[in-house]
Amino acid sequence: MSAPVILIAGPTASGKSALALRLAEKLGGVIVNADSMQVYGDLRIITARPTLDEEARVPHRLYGHVDAAENYSVGRWCRDVGAALKDIAVQERVPILVGGTGLYFKALTSGLAAVPPIPADIRENVRSRLQAEGVAPLYAELMERDPVTAHRLMPLDRSRIARALEVMLATGRSLTDWHRNGLPGLIDSSRAAKIFLTCERRPLVARIETRFAAMLKVGALEEVRMLSERQLDPLLPAMKAHGVPWLIRHLNGEISLDEAAAGAIMDTRRYAKRQHTWFRNQMKDWPMVAAEEAQTALESQLAGR
Repeated sequence: MSAPVILIAGPTASGKSALALRLAEKLGGVIVNADSMQVYGDLRIITARPTLDEEARVPHRLYGHVDAAENYSVGRWCRDVGAALKDIAVQERVPILVGGTGLYFKALTSGLAAVPPIPADIRENVRSRLQAEGVAPLYAELMERDPVTAHRLMPLDRSRIARALEVMLATGRSLTDWHRNGLPGLIDSSRAAKIFLTCERRPLVARIETRFAAMLKVGALEEVRMLSERQLDPLLPAMKAHGVPWLIRHLNGEISLDEAAAGAIMDTRRYAKRQHTWFRNQMKDWPMVAAEEAQTALESQLAGR
């Protein structure tokens, strides 16, 4: 019988990484990153990547392997994670995929639209317009060119609106059409042990606040300072990691450190709420379990394979 696949998702600061580490040590597993911000090498602290000590305890894959200047996509992650899963299978170890990026898990289990690469000039034009004009004109254009996709998106969802418009301009086809004829998933969700960690709102908020304070103590501000000095495009994913825009504003003298911390924490709280809502709506076959019961629940799933 092939080794099981373990999938651990949940909101930020819910204890996913700690759970993955415990299971990896117990099962001889390999932890594989499924968080879209923890891929960036420039952002170990501010994205709460595993520490060097944790990485030394068990093998970790797809952490910090991308430069912040790159626009890393779910398609590239699928290619990278596919290669990682093959390597782990050869080693006959247990892959433990952990993260909070719902689209990564959706693509892993359900497949991905086979959209061809977007020409650089089209991408640059759309991103420049987004920065100069805001999202409203782009959403209006998308509504004209691709109303089906536009109606599926929130009118202020800058990244997804820009992406959908890029695809329409580059290919002449709706992103929705591409989704209908995509690439297959890499694993069978019905055969994986999977879980979404839940946490009561007040304890989760307290953990988010405590974690951000700890990040500042161990060098998050200096990490963001070094990133800011690279003068990268502010629309790049790494430049929008939670806490980064707020700390850059502080470094630029626009706001105090306390104001930056409050803004970063608020963004993170809102993101945690969106993560829970997204998984509840999009991944309905995933058990939602309190963090303190998660390991027992996963081990029960594994025993029943």
